[in-house]
Amino acid sequence: MKPQVYLDPRPAEFFTKYHERVRRGRPDYMYRVVRIVLTPIILLLYRYRAIDVANVPERGPVLIAPNHFSFWDHFFVAVLLRREVHFMAKSQLFKPPVIDFIINHGGVFPVRRGHRDQEAFITAHTIFDRDGMVLMYAEGGRSRSGELGQPKPGLGRLALESGAPVVPIAIHGSERLREAKRRGLPKVTVQYGQPVRFPRTEHPTREQSQEVANQVFDRVRTMHEALTKQGRRGVLERLRHERRQGAPATS
Repeated sequence: MKPQVYLDPRPAEFFTKYHERVRRGRPDYMYRVVRIVLTPIILLLYRYRAIDVANVPERGPVLIAPNHFSFWDHFFVAVLLRREVHFMAKSQLFKPPVIDFIINHGGVFPVRRGHRDQEAFITAHTIFDRDGMVLMYAEGGRSRSGELGQPKPGLGRLALESGAPVVPIAIHGSERLREAKRRGLPKVTVQYGQPVRFPRTEHPTREQSQEVANQVFDRVRTMHEALTKQGRRGVLERLRHERRQGAPATS
């Protein structure tokens, strides 16, 4: 397993062009091309199922916050969403020519982890100002242990500064992608939790940001653990039962 590289040695100015493209407007044709190509692959090969995708608001600024195990998580989250998603991704991805072209035109913008990257937050707020949707991984990067990691305060900071509703998302199954050669492709389920809002705070402290991130990720953890224990079918049956009883769904 290759070690993760957290510090990108390239200067902040190198990434200006990527931020400027995303700040100017929506993703272009490349977003749609990638979606058309990957949708049948995801639905068929990964036996993909989305649960409660209607929890994602249809309009207005939205922050979506999934757990993160695999590079494929970007696509698992967005494949069935009607709205376009702007992805905050580690700056190291903006390197190989082909991938660089795709993500540069597909609504992805970089964050230089370990550098307190203010530009990433400026870009995210620009997207919210035009009622767009931003994906920010709660753990700040991929968990390589097969277990959920710990949330980082950046998620809470963005939620508090923007006041945008936050949709917690559990991606289940992608933690087994590293074992695909031995065990075959896993079945992937993505559950979208009910949106949660926090009072808008202009300059949240690190402690406030961490508390909000913890609250959001607690919901992600609850959904992920339920999918592990009950399975996809069990979770769906429980949600249907709760709705027939008139109780709020516990997602």
